[in-house]
Amino acid sequence: MNLIKSTGTFGFYTIISRILGYFRDILIAIFLGTSFIADAFFVAFRIPNTFRRLFAEGTFNAAFVPSYTSEIIKGKSKSKKFADQIFNLLFLSLFFLVLIIEIFMPAFVSLIAPGFIGDVKKLELAISLTRITFPFLMFVCLASFFAAILNSYNRFAAASAAPIILNLVLIGILFFGKLLDDKIVYYLSYGVSLAGFLQIVFLYKFVSKFYSFRFDFNFEITKPVKIFFKKLLPSIFSSGVTQINILVGTIIASFQASAVSYLYYADRIYQINLAIAGIAIGVVVLPQLSKYVQMKRKKNILFIQNKALELSMFLSIPATIALMIASDEIVSALFGYGSFDEVSVKNSASALYYFSLGLPAFALIKVFSSFFFANHNTKTPFYISLISVILNIIISLYYFRDIGFIIIPIATSISSWFNSIVLFLYLSNQKLFSFNKTFIKNFVKIIFASILMGFVFNYLISFFGNQLIHDYKFKLFYLVLAVIIALILYLMTTFSIKAFNYKDLKLKY
Repeated sequence: MNLIKSTGTFGFYTIISRILGYFRDILIAIFLGTSFIADAFFVAFRIPNTFRRLFAEGTFNAAFVPSYTSEIIKGKSKSKKFADQIFNLLFLSLFFLVLIIEIFMPAFVSLIAPGFIGDVKKLELAISLTRITFPFLMFVCLASFFAAILNSYNRFAAASAAPIILNLVLIGILFFGKLLDDKIVYYLSYGVSLAGFLQIVFLYKFVSKFYSFRFDFNFEITKPVKIFFKKLLPSIFSSGVTQINILVGTIIASFQASAVSYLYYADRIYQINLAIAGIAIGVVVLPQLSKYVQMKRKKNILFIQNKALELSMFLSIPATIALMIASDEIVSALFGYGSFDEVSVKNSASALYYFSLGLPAFALIKVFSSFFFANHNTKTPFYISLISVILNIIISLYYFRDIGFIIIPIATSISSWFNSIVLFLYLSNQKLFSFNKTFIKNFVKIIFASILMGFVFNYLISFFGNQLIHDYKFKLFYLVLAVIIALILYLMTTFSIKAFNYKDLKLKY
């Protein structure tokens, strides 16, 4: 396996998905802005979308890939039997979960958006929309099962391309925004569930080369299956802790008008980098790392771990600096159109600034967690993540009354740094990870190159100041131009000081 090539493949399709996601969100911002309709839709969309991130972006992989890889080594019949049992149990569990939630949807929405309770109109709309979007949860979890099988065979392209379908469906609906008027939120909600079903069809076309499922509910729950499900919940919680923190933030933010929307738009921006710097790397290294752990090849394990961490920092540190420097200009250029006014830009930009402070920590959590998962250890990161979420809730609730929604990204960043540091300390203490000399040397070079890029990017933002104001029509062009110039400088600097080597592009791990 080539780490950089595989990450590049995963990252390429993820970037396409995020760009289409941005285009989708800018259309939503134009038609819905930060109105009560937007708040209701984002709550309805947040739940299935959070589960998509929890399952599709590495967390299902965390429990499934190490277990499935172990079964593959034992033989094709063993791996087929294991996969069939997981699929059928997953299908039954999800079917009844969706059914129960659909029946008790008013109580469920009141639980996840308690701030809506005082506004009957908003609450009723959120209940109706969530009923429509909720089947997406079942579809996306089953799609993630197929994606995990592909990833186990080091096939990352189809799995990373599948989320593109959701964005294409929603963009198609948004093109008719003017004709649909207020009913657009209902069509968008139906589109979410439809896209989930289409993802299953798309992925099964590729996974059928390695595995074909069959419905059989008279199955025996074997020891490997018991071990898998024992690992699944902790792995979802620990690997998806950033998404859980954001979901907690959404619940708290529902008490402040438009706050859910501000957080949603800020979240969309920094997630672009996190998708590659944390999620892609964590997903890509897990299958190979699991095999090396199984074969007890310590030298290979340490090498992959350090390269994964180095690549994660190479991507996340310059992004953090850029988001801190130009959070206002970035939000304005990306979303500041139509109903998305200057107040919305200012509030979303403030949220983005504080989220960006935690971006390297969000990426580290994904990468460090994969080191635990490769060793079949999901309990330790689970307990650490649980403490992190509790810390996040305490900080958010304590300060929310005084400073409002902005405490949510602050608390998320603080709790995420706590999480990543404790994960690292535990890995080091258990001798499951240690820095090598190459990483330390390259990390210093990455910091230098990122700071230099930051100075240039800050100058460019000031230089294009008049073209980046809220009312300027072509502000996105100047923002993209500034980003491209800064990115080229960063890449040239890292190559010239050998923080990133060309030979790494061809190196097998």
